[in-house]
Amino acid sequence: MLRLAGIFYTLASTTLAGIFIIVVLTMNMVTLQAIIWAAVAGFAVAVPVAYVLARKFTAPA
Repeated sequence: MLRLAGIFYTLASTTLAGIFIIVVLTMNMVTLQAIIWAAVAGFAVAVPVAYVLARKFTAPA
């Protein structure tokens, strides 16, 4: 399950970081600090998302 969670993390982290950065830029917060914090938040939120997805995919039907 850990390998599957790692695969999901690589997909979810880049997607969520990109979404959060777009949200920050849409709110006209164009400072480097705001963009970096949005990316870090996306990478942090992706950890439980990847774990939940891996559990759902490995659960018996």
